[in-house]
Order: sequence, then structure tokens, then C-alpha cells
Amino acid sequence: MKLLRCPLNGPRNISEFVCWGEVADQPDPATADDLAWTDYLYFSNNTAGVVFEWWCHTPTSYWFIAERHTVSDDVIRTYTMDEFRAIRRDGR
Repeated sequence: MKLLRCPLNGPRNISEFVCWGEVADQPDPATADDLAWTDYLYFSNNTAGVVFEWWCHTPTSYWFIAERHTVSDDVIRTYTMDEFRAIRRDGR
């Protein structure tokens, strides 16, 4: 059984989670054209390596960020939104 650590609920069976894709910066709604929105909504980098992804613990509807290596499928760490914002501010 594969476990994923939810920041709210602790280690849980991976079947309780849904991955919603890579974290991406949203285009500026005031200036973005249709092409920028299409790129943001439908395309991902598909990086072979470490990425940040949106995950949801479906029984509680709790959203969080997971840092995952896409080749080995190892989850390096999970973050609450506040923790993730803090590391983004620090330039990581």
C-alpha cells in the first residue's frame, strides 16, 4: 500500500487522493489573451524531475501542494498553502 502524507490528516492511502496537475502561475486576467489562458488551462510542462502539484484529499476536500519526482514517483514533501507561499516568497 502506498501512503501519502496529507498536511491535515497525516499519512493516508494514496487511493484517498486526486492529483490535479502541476502548479502554474495564473496569467493576469486584465492583460492575458485567449492564447495565454489556453496555455495555462490545458498545457503542462511535463517535466522529468521534481515538480509541485495540486493534490486533494477527497474524503475531506482538503487541497494541498505535493513536491513529487515524476520519474521515480516519490513524494518528497507535502505543504499547506501557507507553507508553499512561504517557500515561493523565499525564491525556491
